[in-house]
Amino acid sequence: MAQDARIVLQQRLSQQLVMTPQLRQAIKILQVSRAELETLIDQELTENPVLEENIDEKLEGQAEVPTVDGQNGAEEYAAAEAEKPEVEAASSVGEIDWKEYAENYSNDIHGSTGHGSGGDDDDRRAALENVLVKRTLLPDHLMWQLRLSDLSDQEKEVGALIIGSLDKDGFLPLQLEEVAFLADTWPDVEIVERVLGRLQDFDPPGVAARGLAECLLIQLRQLGLADDALPARIVRDYLPMLESRRFDRLARELGVPIELIAEATKVISVLEPKPGRDFGDSDTRYVTPDVYVQKVGDDYVVTLNEEGLPRLRVSSFYRRMLGQNGSPEARGYIQEKMRAAAWLIKSIHQRQRTLYMVTSSIVKFQREFFEGGVAFLRPLVLKDVANDIGMHESTVSRATAGKYVHTPQGTFELKYFFTSSLRGGQGSEVSAESVKEKIREIIAKEDAKKPLSDQYIAEMLGKEQIDIARRTVAKYRELMGILPSSKRKQVY
Repeated sequence: MAQDARIVLQQRLSQQLVMTPQLRQAIKILQVSRAELETLIDQELTENPVLEENIDEKLEGQAEVPTVDGQNGAEEYAAAEAEKPEVEAASSVGEIDWKEYAENYSNDIHGSTGHGSGGDDDDRRAALENVLVKRTLLPDHLMWQLRLSDLSDQEKEVGALIIGSLDKDGFLPLQLEEVAFLADTWPDVEIVERVLGRLQDFDPPGVAARGLAECLLIQLRQLGLADDALPARIVRDYLPMLESRRFDRLARELGVPIELIAEATKVISVLEPKPGRDFGDSDTRYVTPDVYVQKVGDDYVVTLNEEGLPRLRVSSFYRRMLGQNGSPEARGYIQEKMRAAAWLIKSIHQRQRTLYMVTSSIVKFQREFFEGGVAFLRPLVLKDVANDIGMHESTVSRATAGKYVHTPQGTFELKYFFTSSLRGGQGSEVSAESVKEKIREIIAKEDAKKPLSDQYIAEMLGKEQIDIARRTVAKYRELMGILPSSKRKQVY
């Protein structure tokens, strides 16, 4: 006999995080860079009629900036953050007490942070750090010279085509036949070659070359050296041997004393292998720090750079409209927009507070760096800062992404202060960045005629109680853009 089929209802209790649109926005605001935050705020001001910028009122209530030891407020921040889950705001945003909002949030987004731009502190900051710079582009520089030349219209058309085909380093990747084919006037290859020769006389020296050897030979000719001069012979026929620093063999092949090879190498070494490198793109600009760390007495003071960020508030006009009788649709629309505006302002407050707390914790852990520089950078991981301020590691990671801090040692990305460790003497640990700095210093002091190998550098670090393998030295050297010993060798 078949058993009866039964439907059984079971109740199960589980916890899960619901990623609401508001929470997504809060996370996005936390991890965007300063420039992206400004763009985001401008977009919200355009799309949300309830949100407006407070232009007339000045920043009020600039509280004393907390110090690195947290005596003036950092502990309060940490305590408040520890008591309040990161997702709490998402569940409480559904219904907002607008009367309370008007009392607490209508000033601006900065007035209650207590660690704003700091007024007089701005006078002590480097004014040029906030300047946007647009550099001359290589094509524009060459086209200006082309327009001033005495070439015919057809030749100028070919010249413009060549200029437009150059890569970022100033080299021409096309064959002459390809240029002739692309030109509207179908010029002969001889015309293209003649125009290319004229362009190669333009500034910067070596531009429009079709390879490194031709680039260097152009520059040697502009220095007045003949094609049969020793530097030109080396570049034209023995460039790979020069790159590998095989000076003894060069001297034998060319039948000249090694002293002459040394003199020719000096001449070649001052040439520019990438003529276009001094011409940046149109997006070049200086980094604007998100945070400043300044030494005041014996303490390091953390100050958020809020200059230039619009101060936001909810429009009083729409708040009055909400209190008046109107259609349910209109009231619903206004309430939705006011809720979005309030959440945006709250998210920006949270971003600034988190950024302040993370930076303060970094300063506390890396105090020796701020005193002595890169050599004193200690190993630090996200978990250390997360535990210190009572936040999750992912929050710390988002807060440091794309954010920069100006310090007495220079301007650094916040992620720079998180570095892996290597084993030092007596069980101690040293940061990878400080080891890189030691490698850089060792190579800077080496004899250029007898450069140090990676193995020898590893042995030197071992004498300083730093346990490091040769391949790790090679890895760090390559990350710093330093050539291997075989290519650092000089003969003069």
